[in-house]
Amino acid sequence: MRRFLTAADLREACELRAAHPEATLIAGGTDVMVGLNFGHRTASALLDLSRVPELREWSRDGDTVRLGAGVPYTRIVEELGGALPGLARAARTVGSAQIRNRATVGGNVGTASPAGDALPPLLAARASIELASVRGERSVPAREFFLGPGRSALAGDEIVTAVRVPVGTGQFAKLGPRNAMVIAVASVAVMLDPERRLAGCAVGSAAPTPVAASHAEEFAGAELDWDGGRPPGPALLARFGELAARATAPIDDVRGSADYRRHAVAVLARRTLAWAWQEHRGNSGGADG
Repeated sequence: MRRFLTAADLREACELRAAHPEATLIAGGTDVMVGLNFGHRTASALLDLSRVPELREWSRDGDTVRLGAGVPYTRIVEELGGALPGLARAARTVGSAQIRNRATVGGNVGTASPAGDALPPLLAARASIELASVRGERSVPAREFFLGPGRSALAGDEIVTAVRVPVGTGQFAKLGPRNAMVIAVASVAVMLDPERRLAGCAVGSAAPTPVAASHAEEFAGAELDWDGGRPPGPALLARFGELAARATAPIDDVRGSADYRRHAVAVLARRTLAWAWQEHRGNSGGADG
């Protein structure tokens, strides 16, 4: 018989996590329950975090949003499209409306799937992930958190409590065999920070973990016309896409070949950088040209 544990607040959740390290964490349940129902995973106990109020709120401190791990995607779309447009765009692609009402970024982070839609925007924005346990709290850069398919820096007694995401101009695009309710064949997120002349780029579904395309980022940061606002030309976009594709390590599977994924990443990277630059210029009041 499976045990079901529920926590009323974060302190109790950490205590239950420490007392029952074998328990599987569950919030929205959109990933955990599918695995259990289809027999792809087992769980002798479930620790329900859906009633923990500290996980279900977000706040803004200057240029950073602290997003509780239990905030569902629907709220991200409705409430954070202006501050976190890249993450909001990714949230719109998650499942159906019913799934978005339940699924959370914390669940995506905890599952550590390389295909998690929310993960490339977090890496592109250089977000950090907050963790808590009875031992205390700590923060891990998103780019250091994911260690392999289903593996992360999360310790056995820890809970993902929030992500801290810098605000800015962001874009996200993913490719799948249909437009909705599909696991990405490949996805790309781009984030622009004009004040620091930084570009962020991260790729999903094309390596054992979501990956930051650091060489593409360095190239874009150096070559974009931050002062004059001239839009990136075809050669710049093509090189950016090529460098983004080089950051990947895709496999052949039923959803696509490795070569197809590399090509898709290059195309998506070109498009998302062009869209992000256009949005940046629009927000800054400049005119492309």
